[in-house]
Parts: sequence; C-alpha cells; structure tokens
Amino acid sequence: MVEKNLEQVARDMNVLAGFLGPRDATDPGEARADVMALFGGSILAGVDVLARAMRAGAARTYAIVGGAGHTTDALRARARELFPGLAFADDAPEATVFSACLATRHGLSADLLETRSTNCGNNVTYLRDLLAERGVPCRSIVLSQDATMQRRMAAVAELEMPGVRVVSYATYRVEVVVRDGALAFDHEPLGMWDMGRYLELLMGEVPRLTDDEGGYGPRGAGFIAHVDVPAEVTAAWERLRALDPGSVRRANPAFAS
Repeated sequence: MVEKNLEQVARDMNVLAGFLGPRDATDPGEARADVMALFGGSILAGVDVLARAMRAGAARTYAIVGGAGHTTDALRARARELFPGLAFADDAPEATVFSACLATRHGLSADLLETRSTNCGNNVTYLRDLLAERGVPCRSIVLSQDATMQRRMAAVAELEMPGVRVVSYATYRVEVVVRDGALAFDHEPLGMWDMGRYLELLMGEVPRLTDDEGGYGPRGAGFIAHVDVPAEVTAAWERLRALDPGSVRRANPAFAS
C-alpha cells in the first residue's frame, strides 16, 4: 500500500477511535461517581487509569469486572510478559488478572471483583447485580473500558442501568501515524494491541453500534441503547472495509449468554 493510502488509513482509523473511545473527563480522578469500574477487554493500561482514580478518590467503591472472553488468553499472556512472576492461575478470569497487576504495579486493591461475565452485556448486568447484592449505592458510575469498546459499554449501561448517571473514561487514547512507510502508534500504552488487532477491534464496533437490523441497538438485537453513528464515522469505516473486507470482527457465539 503506497504511503498516500496509508495516510488516509491512519486518518480513518483515528476517526473511528475518536468516536469509539470517549472520555467525559480530562482525568480519571475528576470523574466523580459512586462507583468506578474497570472492565475486562481492556489492555493493561487500564490498571494505571484505575490507580490514578483511586488515589484521587474519584469514587466511593471500585470494581474490576471480567470473566473469560475473546481477549482473555491474550491478556494473561501479556500480563505475564510484562510482569514476570505475577501470581494468577492459568485459567484466571480477567478481573483476577487485572487485580494482580494493580497490586503488583501500584500496591492497590479494588473493593469488588466480578469474575463471571463474558461479554459487554453481562459485564454490566452482572456488575449491576453484584452492587445490588452487596448493598452498594450506585446513582452514578464511571465506566473504564478499552478505547475500542468504550462507546458500546456506555450504551449497554444506559439500557441496563436506567436512572444511573454514566461517565465514560476510555482506558487509553492513541493516534495512528505513518512512520517509516508503515502504520504506527504515536505512543504505546501498557499492553497495547498490535496494529492488526487494533484495526480489527475498531472495525467490529461500527456495525454493532449502528442501529439497524444487523446491529445491537433497539432496531436489531436490543443489547444496547440507541447510538447515533456520525456520517463521517460510517464513511471512514466504509473506506477501511473496502481496503480489507476481512477486518470486521464477528461476535464469537462461545461468549454469548
């Protein structure tokens, strides 16, 4: 692919990323709420975001959420690569892996771990139920998820937790640039995806968020609240799909519930 096309690919990926990974605060410590939850599916940079929020007193209760899903094997492997000697079982759920990293890297521990969920939908519903079971007040919640999935996570919470103020804080922000004739990140957060996986995750979100018969919104599967996908986001997605039709990630039925 010539460099001119790569520049367009980088721009289009950044358009998708800017839409999919919202942050409703400039810093996680400013996102005041009853509860803050870090969700499985994120790269390991999420533990740094959670630690900053905890030290700033951003919430009354902190939770880490995640069982085993499509990202879990990669997360376990990356955690062991970055933190040799980290103690968790080979089949540990994502919440346990993040908890071990939080303790090792920051000397902190979350109040609650939810370890059964396998997808964005039950990430939220199982957390909601756990908070109710433990008697934890939740009139407002900070959701911190991988930047590729943050918009969808917020839309699930809006559907499944009516009346709760939802604050989004994606676990990282990156820009894709062209460097030495190839796509590269302007910086690499802790545990960052490789470029191919990042593109796949970005591409998989737009069809899910589009509120039509094939999407996850009210006109489709009904998994999330309605989301308005801007025309420029759809156009960027279409250009990227035309270059690589195989880049669109399909849902894995093994992690449905």
